[in-house]
Amino acid sequence: MVSKISEGVEVSVETYYQPDYSNPVAGEFMFAYRITLENHNNFPVKLHRRHWYIIDSNGTHREVEGDGVVGVQPILQPGEKYQYVSGCNLRTELGKMYGTYEMENLFNKSTFEVNIPIFEMIVPFKMN
Repeated sequence: MVSKISEGVEVSVETYYQPDYSNPVAGEFMFAYRITLENHNNFPVKLHRRHWYIIDSNGTHREVEGDGVVGVQPILQPGEKYQYVSGCNLRTELGKMYGTYEMENLFNKSTFEVNIPIFEMIVPFKMN
């Protein structure tokens, strides 16, 4: 697991290879990742948008952005955690992701960016 705190919001990431949804012969490798957000601020925050950078080990770069995460725009009160699971497909056995969340301080209505730490996705048999 990797974690990073920026702007008072902690982002932790765990990754899981999904062999049942992968087809290595066809160059399709599916990964799930679980994100935990924790608000360490003394004010509530709302997650508005996400912006992901996805990099395969063959040098392919993709960007994905959009509203919320998994169809919601969660609000986190001070000290509260929010967790969700999503997925990413790669064309290679290993890659990495990182990005940002656009969030809002619900007290003063200002927006700010929270960094999502770089995390690796590695097919288990490549780790030997």
